[in-house]
Amino acid sequence: MYQKSGRLKIYTGSGIQPEEIRYLDHPLTAEEIKSMLKKLGIPAIDWIRKNEAIYKEVYKHKELNDDQWAEAMAQHPKLIERPVVINGDKAVIGRPVENIKSIL
Repeated sequence: MYQKSGRLKIYTGSGIQPEEIRYLDHPLTAEEIKSMLKKLGIPAIDWIRKNEAIYKEVYKHKELNDDQWAEAMAQHPKLIERPVVINGDKAVIGRPVENIKSIL
């Protein structure tokens, strides 16, 4: 609860109205994931939820490149660390909540 309320306070103070995209319900394509990776400016492995069962069971010991990770994330959206906050051509992973301030 703190995380969500903290993010909402940051948005309210910035004048930005967030749009929520539920990518577990509507998975992103590999191309959309690659585009988001460019905005995030990080390697794909840094956007992976390493505590997810699918990561531990299938991917933990694999060395994949960013394109391969994008395909894996498109097939298994639970691998994607969330939330992601996008502002123009920049994006950050919203945990911890203080990360969001860097792109507002």
